[in-house]
Amino acid sequence: MKFLKESLKNAPVIMKGNYPYFIHPLTDGIPEIDPAVLKDAVNEIIKVIDIDNFDKIVAVEAMGLPIGVALSMELTKPMTVIRKRPYGLPGEVMVEQQTGYSKGKLYINSISPADRLLLVDDVLSTGGTITAVVDGIKKIGAKISDIVVVVNKNRNLEKIEKKIGHGIKTIVNIEIVDGKVKLLD
Repeated sequence: MKFLKESLKNAPVIMKGNYPYFIHPLTDGIPEIDPAVLKDAVNEIIKVIDIDNFDKIVAVEAMGLPIGVALSMELTKPMTVIRKRPYGLPGEVMVEQQTGYSKGKLYINSISPADRLLLVDDVLSTGGTITAVVDGIKKIGAKISDIVVVVNKNRNLEKIEKKIGHGIKTIVNIEIVDGKVKLLD
């Protein structure tokens, strides 16, 4: 995990209003995604999940996609994408998402009540995305086997877990201190 941790230590931080936002290849695609960093993230995710306990990987657009695709290829399991635009397909579920710096809608397709899911995303900050997605999956009736985020920026993880009724596994925990990323692990 040395490549992932080293890349986070050097991540620049910008302000989006009053919200400190770190810029990293796995959370923004800037700079380019180093395959060694992505491989570190995938290897660590595989260590914390039960690969026999889910049938499908669910990744949230946009930056959950590189992680979800890499996991899908490594585990040879199908992946579906939670999108930011509607398609109007039968069974599509729309949820409203609010993050620390934006609001939007997410659209869930290709998930059925019989699915057992691994939900992966790049970063957990306010919990707005995970909460919205979990609510949508619950409406569908699918089973969430695991939730894994690569970077946890939230110091109240237990509060989010209680709100969604599910544990969240994190790979790296950080905080922003004096405009810099500080690793907590």
